[in-house]
Amino acid sequence: MTVESTAARKPRRSAGSKTGTTRTTAQSADAPAADAQATPAKRVTATATKTTAAKRAATKRAATKKPAAGPARTAGTGADPDLIQLLTPEGRRVKNAAYDSYVADLTPDDLRGLYRDMVLTRRFDAEATALQRQGELGLWASLLGQEAAQIGSGRATRPDDYVFPTYREHGVAWCRDVDPTNLLGMFRGVNHGGWDPNTNNFHLYTIVIGSQTLHATGYAMGVAKDGADSAVIAYFGDGASSQGDVAESFTFASVYNAPVVFFCQNNQWAISEPTERQTRVPLYQRAQGYGFPGVRVDGNDVLAVLAVTKWALERARSGEGPTLVEAYTYRMGAHTTSDDPTRYRHDDERAAWEAKDPIARLRAYLEASNHAEEGFFAELEAESESLGRRVREVVRAMPEPDPFAIFEHTYADGHALVDEERAQFAAYQASFATASDSGFAAGAGA
Repeated sequence: MTVESTAARKPRRSAGSKTGTTRTTAQSADAPAADAQATPAKRVTATATKTTAAKRAATKRAATKKPAAGPARTAGTGADPDLIQLLTPEGRRVKNAAYDSYVADLTPDDLRGLYRDMVLTRRFDAEATALQRQGELGLWASLLGQEAAQIGSGRATRPDDYVFPTYREHGVAWCRDVDPTNLLGMFRGVNHGGWDPNTNNFHLYTIVIGSQTLHATGYAMGVAKDGADSAVIAYFGDGASSQGDVAESFTFASVYNAPVVFFCQNNQWAISEPTERQTRVPLYQRAQGYGFPGVRVDGNDVLAVLAVTKWALERARSGEGPTLVEAYTYRMGAHTTSDDPTRYRHDDERAAWEAKDPIARLRAYLEASNHAEEGFFAELEAESESLGRRVREVVRAMPEPDPFAIFEHTYADGHALVDEERAQFAAYQASFATASDSGFAAGAGA
């Protein structure tokens, strides 16, 4: 009975099935006559099927349509009422009652120092990019265009604060007194990070996207339990904001009132994916859902970034919990040296952001305020070239790593499996020497 009933029901295809759709299409030439004979229920079903199919097709087209790059992407100007800005792209100082006090004590020397930080960081970054192109580094992630976001936030930290970077925070490392040449060992493949994190309270670079926010949150929870008067700052990009690790860190930081600042450098592109394809609201507004404040700052304005980060770090130190800072900036170069940004964005978009260059902006302010003379800029240019030469020399002189060093720090007290793997690797390495000796002996005998 069951088999017969199933067989009997087989021809009765639903209106949305492939057979039903084909049949309707075949009858389209005689549609008026067919519709006249069809029952109201059948006509409604056919209409609903067509409407549903049309909606599905439209949805599929919308999902696969690529957003246009270029002039249309002009958000982030001073017209944004939520964008905190103290220095316009033209270098004009603007007042902000909420944040002026955080930069009120800056002297002309301090302002020149911020300018020097950005210039030297950019020069180091350019040299590293050139070294990669020459085959001296395996890869490099440039910070070009993001100098203000990194120098401003880095100079807002205190020595006892702890920093958790990604792999692009070369400017923050500079502010934490990490020798820039130490950053290059990992990209040359000779170490996993060339500095002791606890010496400068600057953690090793993190390649896994977003995971450092969890490390920072856990560390901040420990700081709170210790009763220490310090804060933690975690850096990540707009692309990482879509990672589950970041969402989890927001949850734990909020619930445990951790003294951590989440510093998101929104450089508009997660490799080739624009920000508007990742979020329906500005990134800083995501903090509201977790119960802590979020602010958006002009990431190309070093004064505004300094002020906002100081405020956020002071909140953390005083027990007021986490803050999300979105530094609205732009990645002027490629995501890394393996990327070609010309394949997914237009030159006119970059040109629009070049007009907001963070270094040119501060220089205009220094000159207009008579805080720097031509001699200062000339000396800085010479210092910049000296730094470039030193970076080249140090990178090319880096010693080859001991191939067995990888086995030394896996476990604190050793492990039988690691010992076995070390022995296997030693035998593998020795096989090359044996083959070489055999080949030499055979050649000599001939």
